Amino acid sequence: MNVEDVTARVDELSGRSAEGKPIVGLVELTGGEPLLQEDIYPLADRLLAKGYTLMIETSGERFIGRLPKEVIKIVDVKCPDSGEPDTFDLRNLAELSSNDEVKFVLTSRRDYEFAREFSLEQRLAERVKEIVFSPVHDDSEGKWTGLEPRLLVEWMLEDGLNVRLGLQLHKIVWHPATKGV
Repeated sequence: MNVEDVTARVDELSGRSAEGKPIVGLVELTGGEPLLQEDIYPLADRLLAKGYTLMIETSGERFIGRLPKEVIKIVDVKCPDSGEPDTFDLRNLAELSSNDEVKFVLTSRRDYEFAREFSLEQRLAERVKEIVFSPVHDDSEGKWTGLEPRLLVEWMLEDGLNVRLGLQLHKIVWHPATKGV
């Protein structure tokens, strides 16, 4: 689909009020890595111009500075046990705004301590709207064990962190191995 096709489909799903405003005005683009698609930039411009609030969720390894400032960016910082540490583009820190979110997906106490220290060192609570700590779920094929949400909450409360617990609802509502939800 090209930019025009995607925009038309979003308009169709959203609907328009009598005043011409989107009825469902929030659009979130995620998926593999949206910033790998060069058309993400004109698509963002087009959706913003049509009155949508636009969120883009990214892995943090691609530079977010090309996105329009109005886009709400949800940026992952990869933790040590993710298998992808050191992929975060540090230039992204300067591009974050008070409307954005930074997300850490946590597998272990080591990941938690990394996320806690990174958040404090970078003063994220002063710079972004939300810091999200999200526990990894057990792998449905048994390749890894997840982090128990209750344990993560206990650590967060013990340390008095100004962060939000983020649960992957699609893995709670549907079986964790279900694709396309």
